[in-house]
Amino acid sequence: MIEYVIANNPDDRILQKAKDLLSKGGLVILPTDTNWVTLADPFSKKGVESLYQFKGEDRSHHFSLLCDTIKRASEYAHIDDNAFKILRNKIPCPFTFIFESRKPMIKALKASKTDHQIGVRFSPSALVTKLIEFYDGPLISTNIPFEKFSDESTDELYGYQIEETLGHQALILDPGEFELLGQSTIIDFSSGVMELVREGSGAPSLFHL
Repeated sequence: MIEYVIANNPDDRILQKAKDLLSKGGLVILPTDTNWVTLADPFSKKGVESLYQFKGEDRSHHFSLLCDTIKRASEYAHIDDNAFKILRNKIPCPFTFIFESRKPMIKALKASKTDHQIGVRFSPSALVTKLIEFYDGPLISTNIPFEKFSDESTDELYGYQIEETLGHQALILDPGEFELLGQSTIIDFSSGVMELVREGSGAPSLFHL
């Protein structure tokens, strides 16, 4: 099912529909700043299982934890004072930050049980932020793989295409016209020192890397 929304001012009725679905272990699909993603509640066993089935990968696969604030992220990831000072004037931005997980996330996600790490995103997408605020909790995400669609050569993806293929599996929130930046840049903070893992749409120079 697809719902069309205004990115900066989504209808509360639609946000409530997404919240109800997520709380029952369902999936929601929407675009972030970097890609279309599928979302689930990290503390819903049904939601996590559905996301693994959707992704079709082994259980060592890491999902990204989407948060609206550092304070919320700190409840699930060990963000020390140095990392906090670095991030506070830089987020939101098209980066994924790797931290050591706290116990609730280690318990909830199988991949975090293995290495005790979690990737955290603070997306510039207003729609993502408003959904997290409305849900009042973090959400885990995984990118929509283009190979799920018939035209693998395309470099663009639209809500109606996703609905045709995946509409029976999730609620799709479509804000209309928007630009996707491509994969995020990954920075690892888990050792206490910033390390560039992957260069993507975020400029490493923002963090003097």
